[in-house]
Amino acid sequence: MMFIPNLLSAESGSESIVQARIVVVEDEPDLRDAVAEYLGASGYDVATAESAAAARTLLETQSFHLAILDIAMPGEDGLSLGRWLRSKMPIGIIYATAAGTALDRIVGLELGADDYIVKPYELREVLARVRSVLRRVPQPTVPQGAKVETAKRRFMSFGSFHADLDGRFVTGANGTVVDMAKSEFDVLEVFLTRANRLLTRTAISEAIGFVEDSESSRAVDIRIMRLRKKIETDPANPKFLRTVRGEGYIFSLPTGESN
Repeated sequence: MMFIPNLLSAESGSESIVQARIVVVEDEPDLRDAVAEYLGASGYDVATAESAAAARTLLETQSFHLAILDIAMPGEDGLSLGRWLRSKMPIGIIYATAAGTALDRIVGLELGADDYIVKPYELREVLARVRSVLRRVPQPTVPQGAKVETAKRRFMSFGSFHADLDGRFVTGANGTVVDMAKSEFDVLEVFLTRANRLLTRTAISEAIGFVEDSESSRAVDIRIMRLRKKIETDPANPKFLRTVRGEGYIFSLPTGESN
């Protein structure tokens, strides 16, 4: 079960706070759905995953403010997933376990957990801990006087594809999500937000946070090659992501075909 992302805004003093996004990774389906439903009813944007592998797939295309991770799951455990998360993005982490031993708690906190909850737990306790952690995690805001619409998701279309720049995923003509790694989406976002402009490898590298050198240039070329295989009908003769020999790349987007 996955709750479809839907960023909302709620007025808070002089700013609008964008709805916090939470991912619940839990192998027990009843518990997973109960936590997601309760948090969703409490005003949060919630997605779920039944395993660490499913969570990794989800997190390749979407970002979250907080993760609730079951430690004892079949396959990769929550501690390993949490360590990977910490290396990828700034995110609040709450570990959940049925063990509740001092050792588990210490290991979890040493790996960067913001809080820890022991099963069986009450949903009200989960909500309290979520609120506590989110108060310590920076939340995206909309400046005073800005229109509420500015907090909505940014969408862009190209051909039969639709990109959700904030949810960080792309859907095809039939509505199915295109399997795309985070690194590939990073490059796509650079092109979509700079459509119809010649971009050198240096400019692309800087935009995705690389230090320009021969290795990063090759990495950019590899990502573009992989991206073409997913968005071009004929990758050898691209319609969107074209090469300008000796200069760089340009993403061709007809006027009016955007967000």
